[in-house]
Amino acid sequence: MNLKHDWINSLLIALTLTLCMFIVVDIAYNERIWEFNPFAFRARLLAMGITITTFFLGSFIYQRIARYSINKSKDKKKASWKEYVLVFLINFTLLNITHTFIQFCVNLNDTFKWGESALINVVVSLMLFLYYTLVRNGILFKSFIEQNLQLEKVKVDQLETELKFLKSQYHPHFLFNALNTIYFQVEDTNGEAKQSIEQLSDLLRYQLYDIEKEVRMEQEISYLKSYIAFQQLRMTERLVLDLYFDPELKDQKIHPLLFQPLIENAFKYVRGEYRIQLEMKSDGRQILFEITNSISQSQSTKKKKGIGIENLKRRLDLLYPDKYNLEIKQTENLFVAKLTISTN
Repeated sequence: MNLKHDWINSLLIALTLTLCMFIVVDIAYNERIWEFNPFAFRARLLAMGITITTFFLGSFIYQRIARYSINKSKDKKKASWKEYVLVFLINFTLLNITHTFIQFCVNLNDTFKWGESALINVVVSLMLFLYYTLVRNGILFKSFIEQNLQLEKVKVDQLETELKFLKSQYHPHFLFNALNTIYFQVEDTNGEAKQSIEQLSDLLRYQLYDIEKEVRMEQEISYLKSYIAFQQLRMTERLVLDLYFDPELKDQKIHPLLFQPLIENAFKYVRGEYRIQLEMKSDGRQILFEITNSISQSQSTKKKKGIGIENLKRRLDLLYPDKYNLEIKQTENLFVAKLTISTN
C-alpha cells in the first residue's frame, strides 16, 4: 500500500464505520437513513465529522501501539492479550466519548440513549478490532518487505566483499612465497632476522590458509599474541605493554581478524607515555575487548578515523548485524577502543 494514499484509505474506512453506526441506530429506532429531514441531515453531518476526527485520532494511536508491540514482542506475528486489552480500552473510551459528544451536540434536550450506546459499542468495537488487525498486519508486511530488501542488500555487499577479498589474496600469497625464499637466503648466523621472517610467515599463513568462516577463540588469541610479538620488534624498549586474555576464551566461535585492526591502530599511534593496555574477556554471552594506547597532546587535536577502523565497522555490519557494539573514545592523553560481540 502506498503511504501517500493511506489517509484516503483511512477516510473511506471512517466513512464506512460512520454509515454502519447510522444503520445500526436507524434499525434500533425504526428510522430510515434515506428519508430527508433538514435537522436530521445536519445532525448526521455533524456526527460524521466528529466520528471521522475521532477515528483518525484512534488510527494514530493504533499505529503507535502496533509498532511498539511488534518491536517488543518475541513472536511478532502474534499479539499478546495485553495488547488486545489495551486496544479494547481505547476503543471503549473513544467510542463512548464520541457518542456522548454527539448526543450533547445533536440532541441537547434529549436524555442519553443507553440502548443506542450499547449497540454502537458492540458493533463498532468489533469493526475497530478488525481495523486494528489490518493496521497491525500492514505494519508487519512493510517490516517484512524492508527486512527482505535489507537482507538482499547485505547479500550483495557480502558478495562484493568476498570478490574484493579474493582479488586481494594474490598480493599476500605472493608475499608469503617471497618470504619463504628470503628466509633461506638469510645467513644462519642472523637468527633474529630469520625469526622475524618466520613470525611474519606464520601470521600470513593464518590469514591465507588456517582460517575457516569461523575460528575458535583459542586460535584467534594465539594469532593475536603472535601479531603483538611481531609488532614489538619494531617498537622501542620504552613501550609498556599490559596484556590480559581471559582463560575462559577457548572454544567460542568467532569470525577471524576482527580485533587485529584495533591492535594495529594502537601500535601505530602510541605516543606520549608509550603505554598499551589490552584486555579480552568473556561474560558467557559476549566477548569483551578493550585496548587503550597513550597519545601525545598534538595527536589529541586530530580526530580523523583510519581506513582500518572504517573497514572493521563494515565487516562487523556484515558479519554481526545488531550483535556488536564498537566504541571509540579519545581524550587528551588516551585513545580507547571497545568492541563487544555477542556469540549467541
